[in-house]
Amino acid sequence: MRKILVAGNWKMHGSTAMVQELLDSLLTAPARAEVDMAVFPPFPYLPLAQSLLADSPIAWGAQNLNPAAQGAHTGEVSASMLLEFGCRYVLVGHSERRTLYGETDEDVADRFERALEAGLEPVLCVGETLEEREQDRTEEVVDRQLEAVIGRSGMAGFQRAVVAYEPVWAIGTGRTASPEQAQAVHAFIRDKFASRDGIIAGQLRILYGGSVKGSNAADLFAREDIDGGLVGGASLKADDFLAIRDAVA
Repeated sequence: MRKILVAGNWKMHGSTAMVQELLDSLLTAPARAEVDMAVFPPFPYLPLAQSLLADSPIAWGAQNLNPAAQGAHTGEVSASMLLEFGCRYVLVGHSERRTLYGETDEDVADRFERALEAGLEPVLCVGETLEEREQDRTEEVVDRQLEAVIGRSGMAGFQRAVVAYEPVWAIGTGRTASPEQAQAVHAFIRDKFASRDGIIAGQLRILYGGSVKGSNAADLFAREDIDGGLVGGASLKADDFLAIRDAVA
């Protein structure tokens, strides 16, 4: 049985005081052995996350990385830097990176490959825009995004990776894909992997991201192919984040 993973992407939010208070609240909450938790704070707060979460069951990761090992990349962060601060995970291909900063499928594949090489576990984000959904192109878009990474890192790369389906039209909008809509795309993703490697498909954790909250998490997580959530705004308040975690049956 795959464990549920509830991961909080804090985006460009936070302060030292907020991070301290939020993590202290998460650490003092009763643990759920059947649920893994992870947080993705902004880069400046990774040292604080490391100091507070070390030896705890809560993992942490970064929101992006540069595929270069080092060099003249002002403002960027390398995999080796993330490892120095104990990161286990790193997001790659988040829709905001694709839409706001022009990261292409090839850029995402580069980052995924580099994360694996460094020993990080990439969380590959895929998903369609509202226009693409209305054009009935969801599966086409998700397939293209996955193929770019599979073509670079192969199926074996997903032995140490997570996939997050996050419809762009549901991120930060208050709109959420219905459990049926989300499950349909998750099933498409799992079937795609199963057609090539049944073992990897069975072990792969596929998260849903897009306005996940305590009121809809239980219905989402009850679906056969939804293995947890990549949570945005609701992960910024401990009570809201824990309500999502505790929605796991």
